[in-house]
Amino acid sequence: MKLQIKVALAVTGVFAFFSFGMSLYLVSGLLRKPSSEAVSGTTVRHFTLFLPKNRNYYFNDIMNGALKSAAEHGAVLSVHTIDSEGISLRMAAYSGVEGVVVCPDIDDAIIFESLMNLSRKEIPLVLVNHNIPADQPWPFVGTNNFDFGKKAGGLISSVDANPLKLAIVYSAKSPAIYAERELVEMGILGVLGSRLSGPISIHHTDLNPRDAEKTVYQLLRNEPEVNTILFTDLNDTLAGTQTLIDLNQVGRIHVVAFGNDPSIRHFIEMGIVKGSLVVNPFLMGYQAVKSLSELCTTGYTSTSVDSGIDVLEAKNESVRRPDRDRFRRQE
Repeated sequence: MKLQIKVALAVTGVFAFFSFGMSLYLVSGLLRKPSSEAVSGTTVRHFTLFLPKNRNYYFNDIMNGALKSAAEHGAVLSVHTIDSEGISLRMAAYSGVEGVVVCPDIDDAIIFESLMNLSRKEIPLVLVNHNIPADQPWPFVGTNNFDFGKKAGGLISSVDANPLKLAIVYSAKSPAIYAERELVEMGILGVLGSRLSGPISIHHTDLNPRDAEKTVYQLLRNEPEVNTILFTDLNDTLAGTQTLIDLNQVGRIHVVAFGNDPSIRHFIEMGIVKGSLVVNPFLMGYQAVKSLSELCTTGYTSTSVDSGIDVLEAKNESVRRPDRDRFRRQE
C-alpha cells in the first residue's frame, strides 16, 4: 500500500513539473515576441464594471454598452457582481485594475466606503445609472430623475380625468429611480400642481417580474379613487397593464408606461397606454466606459453626462423608432 502511494506521488510530481515547465516555456515565448502594444503604440487598459446581483434586461444592456465601448476605446473590461457584503468591490482597489465603473443599486455605507477607498488609491472611477452623493462627486452617467418626473407629468397632464388621482409604482427592478423618488415626484408636482386631487399614492414592487399584478389588484381594491398609474419599470408596466385589461379597467384607469417594448408600443397605438418614458441603458454603459477612458487618458472628464429620456406617444413617430433606439442598432 505504501509503495502504491509513493508511486502515485511520484507520478503526480512528474505531471506537476511538466506543467510548470510548459508554463515557463509559454511565458518565455510571449516575452520574446513584440507585444501588440509596442507594435501599435497604444496601451490596452484593464477596466472593471460592477453591477448589482439583479441582472435583468436593464443591467444587461448597461453591460453590453460598456463592452462595446471598451472594445472601441482599446480596453479590456471584466464584469463583476456587487455582493451584499461589498467584498468584491472592496477588493477592486487591490486588483491592479486601471479604472472602475460602478452601477450601485442602493445608497449603502458599505458601497460608499468602497468607492472612497478606490478614490484614496487614486483609481479612476465612474458611476453609472445611480449617483451616490459625496463631498467630491464622482463622474456620473445616467438620467436626470427630476427631468423624468417632468416628462411623466407632461404625459399625465393630457389625461382626461377630473379630479386627477395619481399612483406611482416604484420597483426594486429600477433602483436608480426609486432611490431618487423625491426628485421624480418634485418634477411631477412642478408640472401638474393643483390638478392633483390629493397626495400621490406610492407603491413598490420587488424583483419578481410579475409582482405588479398583485400590486395593481390591491391598489384597485383599496384605493378605488385612483384613476392614473405611473409605472417605473418595463416588467411592471407589462404585468400591471395586462392586469388592468383582465379586470376590464381600460379607460377608467389611465396608464403611463416605462420602457420601449413591442407590447408597450402596441398598447399605445391601441389607446390602452397614454405614453411611455424610455431611457437607454445601453447608451449609459457605453458612455460610462468612454468617460472612464477619457479620465485615464487626460485626467479629466465631464462631471455629469445625461443620457436622456425619450417619450413615446401615439401622436409622434417615435412610437415605432425613438431616436436613442437608432443608436443601439449601430452595433
